[in-house]
Amino acid sequence: MPLFIIDLSHGVKQPRYPWSDGPEFITQCPIRPGTNFSQRINLSDEEGTLWWHAHSDWSRATVNGALIIRPANKTNYPFPRPAAEIPIILGEWWKSDVQAVVNEFLASGGDANKSDAFLINGQPGDLYPCSTNDTFKLTVEKDKTYMLRIVNAVMNNLMFFSVANHQLTVVGTDGAYVKPFKSNYITISPGETIDVLLEANQNPNHYYMGAKAYNSVVGVPFDNTTTTAIIQYRGNYTASSPPILPDLPNFDDTNALFNFTRSLKSLADKTHPINVPLNVTTNLLFTFSVNTLPCEDESCSGPNGDRFAASVNNISFVLPRVYGDEFPSFPPLNFNFTGGSLPVDLQRPNRRTEVHVLEYGTNVEIVLQGTSLLGGVDHPIHLHGYSFYVVGAGFGNFDKDKDPLNYNLVDPPLQNTIAVVRNGWAAIRFKADNPERHVSWGMEMAFIVKDGKGSQEKLLPPPPDMPQC
Repeated sequence: MPLFIIDLSHGVKQPRYPWSDGPEFITQCPIRPGTNFSQRINLSDEEGTLWWHAHSDWSRATVNGALIIRPANKTNYPFPRPAAEIPIILGEWWKSDVQAVVNEFLASGGDANKSDAFLINGQPGDLYPCSTNDTFKLTVEKDKTYMLRIVNAVMNNLMFFSVANHQLTVVGTDGAYVKPFKSNYITISPGETIDVLLEANQNPNHYYMGAKAYNSVVGVPFDNTTTTAIIQYRGNYTASSPPILPDLPNFDDTNALFNFTRSLKSLADKTHPINVPLNVTTNLLFTFSVNTLPCEDESCSGPNGDRFAASVNNISFVLPRVYGDEFPSFPPLNFNFTGGSLPVDLQRPNRRTEVHVLEYGTNVEIVLQGTSLLGGVDHPIHLHGYSFYVVGAGFGNFDKDKDPLNYNLVDPPLQNTIAVVRNGWAAIRFKADNPERHVSWGMEMAFIVKDGKGSQEKLLPPPPDMPQC
């Protein structure tokens, strides 16, 4: 039986209490076989859909679920109450045990085998063989409105999702409301949640909802299948056979991905105010890269017999026994981050355990910069303990003089997960007011946010049943 850990509250800020929000060996040790640990969730201003999942290697592929925070008593949704609310969890499935998939790619130094199917609520859908009887079905009544609470629990893929012949009204993401807007599809990053309203306003029939992966890198194998579920109208009618298919963007449609993401804006009204940090006191630039490390016998499956690695500011994170506090605020080497034919020596990261220390109350801006090392890929980035305002995004290298002029500081979306598009950048802001001590190839880093001076600005002690290493 493996050691286990649960990120019980993916996206819950857990103010002053990181002890139930743990990537293993960062905020807590795994739960040992035969022992217990009582998880505690401290909700603050979250409202909408979040989720929980296992947090040891890839165990979250099979151990996860939705976490729904409804409006407080005597308050309402900022839109007409839907007739029903339905969690839609996008997942992934391999024909072998998921831990065996992890062990194989770590041993080989290469990439993981592509999955054999994507899932909607645990079922692949009837476009795959032998799945017709188990396809998830949602029954709706004509002219009623339903809320779909969509979670992307897929391991690495950004996903496109749509419903045939129906527009979706996007109303929330990552436990916060957004200004409603209509779209024929959504794009959703791994770990992200999106809430949409579905109006059952079409002719009574059966319609597919479907999801498939986005992939921008030529030559990289990926699961190019489409998972489906069925929307079926209640009543007596002759249904088309097969159901009507959704119109999803092409798998490599970067503009579709980027345009949807940039359409998200905070509701920012009197009952749902926002507080974007305007006076930034700490500016950080983090580069995200796929790298390689030498293989002991030069027989690994990465480029030139090396093994794949990943880094932030050229540091490939090593799980800590001890740690340093010298994580760099900027890349140690400036180069054309998104240029072609980059020197091979840029591909070698440092393997270290470094954290970045923030003073309590610091207003932080981080520019998340993708690089084209080894061709570059899209990077979904998640921050524990905080939601952040996405104030800007773009393609190419971030320009510190020009790009901030186009920031949205009025109603930027409040998120905890953001996709940095291939060879692009995103800028996020947050206030470091949650003291805490918070991937297989090493693309992660940790902040330590120090205690403040007030009694309500200090880290709470760990619980007595805290797992021991």
